[in-house]
Amino acid sequence: MSLTAFMPFLVLEKPATSKEKLKSGFQVLEGCGRNLYIGSRDGTIQHFTLLEPEGNQQTVRETRRKQLGSKDLITQMKVLPVQNHLLVLCNGSITAFNMFSLEPIPTLSKIRNVSLMSVNDSYSLAQPLVVELFTLASRRRAVSIHVVSVNKWECIKEVSLSQDPVSLAVDGSCLCIGTDKNYILHDHKSGITLDLVPHDSTNQSVIVQAVGKGEFLLNGPGSLGIFVNSHGISQRPPLQWSQGVLAAAVYPPYVLALQSEGLLIYSMLDQHLKQTIPLHKAIGLLSTTESVFVFTESEVYNLQPIPLDVQITALVNSESVHEALELLQGVEGQLSEDTYKTLQKNTAHTAGFVKFYQGCFQEAKELFIKGDIDPREIISLYPDLPSLGDGFTSQLAAVFNTRDLRAMRTEDYATFQGYQEFLGGFLSAIRGTDQSHGHGRDIDCTLLKLYAERECHKDLDQLLSSGNDCLLDMCVPYLEKNKRFFSLGLLYQSHGQADDAVQTWVKIVDGFLAVSSSPDVYKHIVKFLSQQKCRKLLWKYADWILQRDQEVGVQIFTNRGDSQESLSDEDLAFLTKYPKALELYLEHLVMDFKSKKEKHHTLLATTYVAHILRDLEHVRAMDTTGNTTRYKLQQFLQDSTFYNAEDVQEAIKCTPLFVEKAILHGRAGEHFKALEVLVHKAKDQQAAEDYCRRTSEGQSTEFINQLYLTLLGIYLQSPHSVSAAVDLLNGNSAAFNLLDVLQVLPDSWSLQLVDRFLIESLRWNFHSRQMRWIEKNLVQVEYHRHKIGWIRDTRGMIKVEKWQLCQRCGRYLMEPIFLRSLKGELIHEHCGV
Repeated sequence: MSLTAFMPFLVLEKPATSKEKLKSGFQVLEGCGRNLYIGSRDGTIQHFTLLEPEGNQQTVRETRRKQLGSKDLITQMKVLPVQNHLLVLCNGSITAFNMFSLEPIPTLSKIRNVSLMSVNDSYSLAQPLVVELFTLASRRRAVSIHVVSVNKWECIKEVSLSQDPVSLAVDGSCLCIGTDKNYILHDHKSGITLDLVPHDSTNQSVIVQAVGKGEFLLNGPGSLGIFVNSHGISQRPPLQWSQGVLAAAVYPPYVLALQSEGLLIYSMLDQHLKQTIPLHKAIGLLSTTESVFVFTESEVYNLQPIPLDVQITALVNSESVHEALELLQGVEGQLSEDTYKTLQKNTAHTAGFVKFYQGCFQEAKELFIKGDIDPREIISLYPDLPSLGDGFTSQLAAVFNTRDLRAMRTEDYATFQGYQEFLGGFLSAIRGTDQSHGHGRDIDCTLLKLYAERECHKDLDQLLSSGNDCLLDMCVPYLEKNKRFFSLGLLYQSHGQADDAVQTWVKIVDGFLAVSSSPDVYKHIVKFLSQQKCRKLLWKYADWILQRDQEVGVQIFTNRGDSQESLSDEDLAFLTKYPKALELYLEHLVMDFKSKKEKHHTLLATTYVAHILRDLEHVRAMDTTGNTTRYKLQQFLQDSTFYNAEDVQEAIKCTPLFVEKAILHGRAGEHFKALEVLVHKAKDQQAAEDYCRRTSEGQSTEFINQLYLTLLGIYLQSPHSVSAAVDLLNGNSAAFNLLDVLQVLPDSWSLQLVDRFLIESLRWNFHSRQMRWIEKNLVQVEYHRHKIGWIRDTRGMIKVEKWQLCQRCGRYLMEPIFLRSLKGELIHEHCGV
């Protein structure tokens, strides 16, 4: 037990008397503010006023004394401060007195046959001068409910019970009653009763205490202090207190359990015993809003609560950080905002360092962030890190389990690496947050050193690739020493020194700087230059970039994101030295930027031609069908309409690019020349048929017939192309006009050569004729259907009733002219427009 929650002060002591006078010993205690009332065994009521404590002493002054006529034992007293009433239960009757003069109130007659009473102070917010009084009948199993005002009280309701009531507590409309066998809950408004736990009334006191917010504390079986809410649910773990508890009081966040030899104080937050106050023969407890009173037959003690902030600070100073955090969280609503923030910060700091030195790094990290700790406090614990600026001096006291990280680095480096990992994770977590405000330089320089030393290359590069506060004078020598030259370039880049960054990376690529590990530096340079707005830097390294790799290097132009209008002739002139890069650059203009300039399209076509011719120089065969560039040229010539055909024809005039020549002839409408080139020069029957098929798309039947007939005529001109002509006829019978074919076929051909073509052609012609006839008849049927409908609608009579509504607007058809829709709906003339 490391906590002192209450400080006891003796406020009243009855002088020692003979045994005969012990009959006047203290029996009941009641209080309100600085007013303290004591009821004695001989029927005496004493009113005391609490005086301000002086050091470790607190005294009282007797104000009034009242001797009841019966001189019987006073069982219970209740103060009603709103009405200035003091209710006294004596000899089974409740009498109302003025709480200051102790004179009886004549308008309030006694309530008789009462064994116990309880007051509900929150009875009516609408009537603040009215409270509810609950009484247990001494002769019946019932609870009576009384409404008490200044000058009268009346019984408004009675609740019957099935067992004898022993104790009672009230919160709102909920009654928690301890009977002779068990505890029950009863809502006197809804009438719902819930049975709770049993108890052994012969061996334990039947205790019921209202905790607040619809919650009660019971003395349950097995010496358990059980919390239960108004729904019969226990939302807190029970208290395991000692046997022989005589009374209990709740003073959040503590529960005080009274025994004959002392007072035990438990926490409602963790259910542990926090403090023990020895008291001999104590008989009762009284909890008020200011403090707790405990009394014996001859003494009264005031248990002054230690301020919560003092308790928490004491726990922190004694290294009971878990307990301090739990207490702080539980009493947040009882502290001012400033006090809570200060305590929360200090507690989190101390708890964080305790966890830190225990190696519980995740918990330490959360506590340091929660406590908004100055990150320099943690950085300063580590050896060989960048010096902290502004003459930093740690303001935190050392905790009990402090460890020297400098010695650990030498003696237990494996453990020290765990502490390094924690520092990196913590600084990364707070970097860029309010917690790092004003300390960016210290955080970033520390992270750079940590990442470099621990070879966390990815983390280091990520740190330097974004905005950072690293000092060049401090970090550059360290990166050079550790041969982190790629990261050095990133550091230059993040500080706006682009030329120094590129120079460093170029030296890495050229092999002048050795690095232990780095990404593809060349591609990084290309990406970096493509993102630079300064073209001067780009031109400085453009030759070096393209000389190493034209396909990758051209991205310094294509990935810039500039519009095509901003691309000057100087760029194209420069790229003529690098044909592959020029080709990719022009593809970017035409394909990506959708350039419609004739210059770009023509230059791309001639660049393709030059590429193909270079490839042909390195192969023996002239067949380049599988050449990717040639396929792209053919597709481009077919799809583009912006290039200058004459310039392209001139480029391929003396080349074996016959398919491309045919495409250009076809674009000029010279289909005969195109097919002649494909048949006689390219000697490619399939290419000729593909040309006809591609050119025929979307054309009329007459054009298709004529185009295929032209190809057939070219085949028939050569006696060596008979088989090609037969294959053309047999494979494309639907594309020919049968009569035209019969007119051009040589007389020397036998019927067997063309019998397949004749059969398929006749079948196709018959099928086409039948389809046209069917389509014509279908159109006629549709026409007649509409005509019949029109005749029926115009010749028939349509009767319109007075109640007839327009099917569009829902209004009555009042006009003599109206319309009838195709669906038969009658509508207004203007609704059909």
